[in-house]
Amino acid sequence: MTPLRKDAARNWDRILTVARELVDEGTPLQLNDVARRAGLGVGTVYRHFPTTEALLETVATPCLEAIADHGNKALEDHDTWRAFSEFLTRLVEAQVSDPALAKVAATAADTLPRTTELKQQIIATGTELLTRARAAGAVREDVADSDLVPLMCGIAYATYVHSDGPADRLPTARRYLDTLLRGLSA
Repeated sequence: MTPLRKDAARNWDRILTVARELVDEGTPLQLNDVARRAGLGVGTVYRHFPTTEALLETVATPCLEAIADHGNKALEDHDTWRAFSEFLTRLVEAQVSDPALAKVAATAADTLPRTTELKQQIIATGTELLTRARAAGAVREDVADSDLVPLMCGIAYATYVHSDGPADRLPTARRYLDTLLRGLSA
């Protein structure tokens, strides 16, 4: 990718900052609103991000990258239960802490190839960690690889529905995950 000119890089950063603010506020992301709030022309925003989905995925990318990095470190841990449970903890914490991630994780089709790559990497890491923990006898034999994504999504969804608000989401998610992990443990 060719480096952006300084003014284009500033515009890119400004667009992402405003988009992050809107997502964090719970305001629906609309490119015209982003342009207005960023003090930029609509054409400038559309040149950088042709769709709302592309912008949202770009906002979520740092979180996806952090989860993928955490997964790579978890794969180096020889304690299979700790590696598996800490990876799931990080994943659930990210899902309930970053509204952009929650929306991007819920979509069936991605707009950006990088999003697809990161999501596939995260799923593959989770599957490998589960397989290793199951082979070591740390996780019940009847837990299928395909159970992992629905379980994590279920915890995130239940957390949003049943927590008292943003301040309560993390403790609620951790409580739900702790319950799940005790059930998965061999």
